[in-house]
Amino acid sequence: MKTFIKLLLLVAGFSVNAQNSLSGKITDMHNNPLADVQINTPELHRGTTSKEDGTYILKNIPKRKIKINFSYLGFKTVSKIIDFNSENVVLNIQLKETAFKMDEVIISAPFNKLQSENVMKIERLSAKAIHKTGATTLAEGITNIAGVSQISTGASIGKPVIRGLSGNRVLVYTQGIRLENQQFGGEHGLGVNDAGISSVEVIKGPASLLYGSDALGGVLYLNPEKFASENDEEINFSHRYFANTLGTNTSIGAKLSKENWKFLARGTYANHSDYKIPTKERVTNTRFNEKDLKTGVAYSKNSFTSEIRYNFNRSNLGLPEEGIGEQSTSKSLLEPYQVIDNHILSSHNHFFIGDSKLDLDLGYTFNDRQEFEEHHDEGEEEHEEGEDDHNHDHEEEGEEAALRMKLKTFSYNVKYHFPKIGNIEILSGAQGLHQTNTNFGEEILIPNAIINDFGVFTTANYSWNRNSLQAGLRYDNRNIDTERHEISHEGDLHIFEAIDKSYNSFTTSLGFKTAITDNFTARINVASGFRAPNLAELSSNGVHHGTGRFEKGNANLTNEKNTQFDLSLEYKTEHIELFANGFYNQLNDYIYISPTGEIEDEAPVFEYLQEDAKLYGGEFGFHLHPHPLDWLHLESSFETVIGEQDNGNYLPLIPANSWKNTLRTEFDVKKWLQQGYASLTLKSTFSQNNVSQFETESPSYNLLNVGFGGDITINNIKFSANLSANNILDKKYIDHLSRLKADEILNQGRNIVLGINFKI
Repeated sequence: MKTFIKLLLLVAGFSVNAQNSLSGKITDMHNNPLADVQINTPELHRGTTSKEDGTYILKNIPKRKIKINFSYLGFKTVSKIIDFNSENVVLNIQLKETAFKMDEVIISAPFNKLQSENVMKIERLSAKAIHKTGATTLAEGITNIAGVSQISTGASIGKPVIRGLSGNRVLVYTQGIRLENQQFGGEHGLGVNDAGISSVEVIKGPASLLYGSDALGGVLYLNPEKFASENDEEINFSHRYFANTLGTNTSIGAKLSKENWKFLARGTYANHSDYKIPTKERVTNTRFNEKDLKTGVAYSKNSFTSEIRYNFNRSNLGLPEEGIGEQSTSKSLLEPYQVIDNHILSSHNHFFIGDSKLDLDLGYTFNDRQEFEEHHDEGEEEHEEGEDDHNHDHEEEGEEAALRMKLKTFSYNVKYHFPKIGNIEILSGAQGLHQTNTNFGEEILIPNAIINDFGVFTTANYSWNRNSLQAGLRYDNRNIDTERHEISHEGDLHIFEAIDKSYNSFTTSLGFKTAITDNFTARINVASGFRAPNLAELSSNGVHHGTGRFEKGNANLTNEKNTQFDLSLEYKTEHIELFANGFYNQLNDYIYISPTGEIEDEAPVFEYLQEDAKLYGGEFGFHLHPHPLDWLHLESSFETVIGEQDNGNYLPLIPANSWKNTLRTEFDVKKWLQQGYASLTLKSTFSQNNVSQFETESPSYNLLNVGFGGDITINNIKFSANLSANNILDKKYIDHLSRLKADEILNQGRNIVLGINFKI
């Protein structure tokens, strides 16, 4: 750890001399100045915003060709490539209005291009859009992206599902580094609070070329909030109230930026009681609370930029075992419950060397996961409704966790962007991690282990006329070394045999994008991916309380490998947007868990096996903005996925087909309400009859959601507000991917959410 901190300080001390700047004025087509336009440089990972009079300035730009993007909601994004040979460049920009969403820079793609320029189709959702949906957690919010679902345990725990694949098959990145938090478990959520997240990007399909093992199913890329513009400062306060869980989410952040240095800090606290179902009952011990702290410092000068960020998150999560038991609105956790501390330290650096660039990302994550089991002492005090809100503090009570695992991960990612040769861009890199898992509790789910990853890759992009071709190749090695354990449980001896395994893989990708006409764009991508077996799949030997089964690992498992074909078609005019995304995913040696019919430790025994499988489906829809009704939007999307094993069985945890229709209006009311909106959404989820051996079928249901909000000005006080009501008809339903489905526990009933956001 000390070595890592010294390395961060050494990197942050590097700078080069030069003085270049870009300035100008941004207006609409009628020469009216536009304020708050985003001016971004994807290569420099820096930006600013325009002032009230439309003027802007961006300083400390290295002497080279730099791509500048000008983006503003409701206007078409403009991209310019500028050769900074002189110290001061003046560029005035006019933006043209458009009805559709802003074209954003995609950070998770290899060359940080605009979405419209990318060979891969990558979905993006802003934090502001997530908050408008009234989602309780970040995992719930991203389900508004077509093709993305979640495996949920109550309202607090959500695991992302991308086109039917989940768990370790979906890699999560935050602060530019991979997030490692024991995500192999079904009852483990993201462990990241949505406060301090600016946007979410989703790669739907194998991304092993850029990210290595565990990106076989896709990548969830969380972009942290941006620093303030140069020589600016800001204080932000936001609060959300959730009627269903009587919950609150309060966040306050501060930013300060000078010419070279930038700082930010944000603190967040969320607290929820048990969620209410349409029968007016509450699901016992689904209550949870969360504390989150995010800080960051950035330095930039000419040919060097650096960001150092730190995130601490403590989640206290109730684990529902009684179903509809004790009825209470208390926020004090009952046993069993989890206490999870997550520390994320990252350093994101860019060195500009002539016409080339070197990116260096360093990360350290520390996940401390504790689980406290239920005690049945006769004198145990009951939790009564109305008691003071507090949480179990195991340190004060002297209680030790039955299960405690500490996971420490050091990761690095080095990428070199070669000088551009005509229309050819080339990127080469190396990635790796060193990880240790250590047990401290009397129970063990997975053994003590050391994991080492190393991978090298090269990818290139060639653009000509209105076409782009992108290809890449990667090699990876993962080594897993575990300790031998003997655990006695109620007289039974469970042995975790030592494992020393090495897994290797080559992955490739090839993509082609073409603008067939001015309005019609097609993308074709073929990519392979791989995933090494995780510790649970290799070495489990005991009862997994989160899933209620005795799990047995299989030390003979091999790599999962897949090849996915993607076809994406888009048609856009001034008033309509059509899209069709289809995919076929062939998985070799797919790892799954299957019942044996045996009983051990009073739980059914499941073992891990392998079988070839396939998934196929897609997302289809349109966005209509009819003329002359400029205030009206009609959006519709349909998503489907089918997962089958070669032995004829269906894959587990495949989301049901769904159809989402939204009627949205946009309006301004004089000067007191700007960027106002009102929306009505009907989401129809079809029955899921294609189920695995140990699943049951799920009936169809329809949910109706409404939303209203905008930017409000009252007596020179400016703030944004939004009101949403999800499942407004209080419909009884059980989602197919709910972990509580086996106990026939309903999903959340009506939830009215009120949010406000002040900028000072």
